[in-house]
This record gives sequence, C-alpha cells and structure tokens, in this order.
Amino acid sequence: MRAVIQRVSSASVEVEGTIVGQIEQGLLVFLGVGQGDSRKEVTWMAEKIASLRIFEDADGKMNRSLVETGGSALVVSQFTLYGDCRKGRRPSFIQAAAPEDANRLYREFVAEIRGHGIQVATGTFQATMRVASMNEGPVTMLIDSEKRF
Repeated sequence: MRAVIQRVSSASVEVEGTIVGQIEQGLLVFLGVGQGDSRKEVTWMAEKIASLRIFEDADGKMNRSLVETGGSALVVSQFTLYGDCRKGRRPSFIQAAAPEDANRLYREFVAEIRGHGIQVATGTFQATMRVASMNEGPVTMLIDSEKRF
C-alpha cells in the first residue's frame, strides 16, 4: 500500500462538477493499493498516517499528529501510485491491486482512519476526479508499506 500525503489548509474533490468530499485543515491522502495488500497493510497505514507528527507545535516544529490537531483527512483512491515507468513511455500498472480488492481495502482504510477519531471525506472510487488543495508548508510525504521495516 502506498500513500502520498499532503498537509493542507483545505482540499476538495469533485466528480462530474459536484464536490463529493471536502476538508479544511488536515491531510490530503492519495491512497494506492497494490497486489498482495491485506488488512495488515490497512491497519499499519492508517496508524502511521493518523500519528505521523507533521503538524507544527507552538514552537513551529513539526511535532503534532493529525489526531492531536483535530484535523480531517480527504482520502482519494489513486491506483497510479503503482505505475511503473522504468520501461518504455507508457506506465505499467500490473502491480496495482484488482479494482474489487482495491475498493475493499480502500473502504477498510477509510473506516480504520475514522476509528482513530479523524473526520474523513472521500473521493469516488474509479471515478474521474478533480482534486484541489492548498498545501501547507508545503509538506508532502510518500509512505510505502513495503518499506516499513
């Protein structure tokens, strides 16, 4: 499982001209599910993102988590995080999970991160989406469950 997270002051996702998810201060999470991912990766990724200390404290140091700040998360499915661009000019997506597995694990991730007390908005799985965000910092992190050890 892979995630690109951005610390934002606001973010929204639109499908066919309608805003389907929107947050103020918090994290924009682009989530990719790979072949072989399971509940284990979901639990690890949700815990990591909820507790990652990338928000500033009173001294201006990144020392507070999403849970501690009371921020929200906008979670957007992003199978292209598994795009392999090493060969040729067209990315290969064979490492991405099949849509039915990816959707199930995406929904499990959303439920898991909500279980940490975080307000969560989402995009629409497999839809063409327009994502708008105001990145704070900017702070952008890549998290890959395969590289957790």
